[in-house]
Amino acid sequence: MHSHPISRRQAVIGIAATIAASSSQAQASQTLKIIVPFSAGGTADVLPRLVAERLRSAYPGGVVIENKPGAGGNIGADSVFRSAPDGLTVLASPPGPIAINHHLYSKLSFDPTRWVPVTILATVPNALVIQPKLPVKTLGEFIAYAKAHPQKVTVATQGDGSTSHLTAALFMQLTGTELTVVPYKGTAPALVDLIGGNVDVFFDNISSSAAYHQAGRLRILAIADDQRSGVLPQVPTFAEQQWPGMQAVTFFSVVAPPGTPAAVAQKLQQQISQALDAQDIREQFKKQGAVPCGWDTARTSQFIRQESEKWEKVLRTANVKL
Repeated sequence: MHSHPISRRQAVIGIAATIAASSSQAQASQTLKIIVPFSAGGTADVLPRLVAERLRSAYPGGVVIENKPGAGGNIGADSVFRSAPDGLTVLASPPGPIAINHHLYSKLSFDPTRWVPVTILATVPNALVIQPKLPVKTLGEFIAYAKAHPQKVTVATQGDGSTSHLTAALFMQLTGTELTVVPYKGTAPALVDLIGGNVDVFFDNISSSAAYHQAGRLRILAIADDQRSGVLPQVPTFAEQQWPGMQAVTFFSVVAPPGTPAAVAQKLQQQISQALDAQDIREQFKKQGAVPCGWDTARTSQFIRQESEKWEKVLRTANVKL
């Protein structure tokens, strides 16, 4: 006896519906794990925590943030790269392990070109910050001073290959200045030495320097974004001061392991985008100097690719390798 094609098709549809229902049920009882590949306390950690609070309603099993710092973000990234592609373990990270490290390290244990992009949480503009004893008041004066004293002006970085390092390299390439690079282990120690006058300049993301600028302990001369920052609206952009090419933002993105289905990535993107629409979240992000994004997966993918190509060029020209 042959089963009728219609009933077989109905059976297949029935099975598919059951699988779909059970997987969404499984998702309902499961936990969303967001790995941050840097230590707690910085912007990279604060932004995902704010969003996680808002996502809890969608994940009855809870939303957990786990910090796995080390090797410029590579250790935490590697653990997510090897996770199941079910959308329940994702990476929330600044550019390093997403767009930059594969141009820097001769060998990585994961392939950043295979991440499945979910969204960009936010961008935070980098700013040119100087210690107040430098005899300059404007960007133009600073460039002239640096040119008059080649290699005498020191620039702090958050470490080799960090965004502050790349931004400094881009600045030197655009302006034809030669600064002496001094690597630190992160933002905090670099700021301590900048405030103490042991180092002259730092390309910091604006959130950590703004308070020191307002207190007169540091001076911010320019913002490396296409618009002024809501945190310090009185500080002009590089573009307003005749350096339109000086664009450098730190972006904070969410990516999923290779093989994550597009529909799963899209669902998470929608949840995050909704969270970023909340007024209180926008206020909290603004305090961090962060511009909330929540872009769809296509725009996110394009943005990451453009950033990756841009910084690869800077690295090649500056001949930076780790």
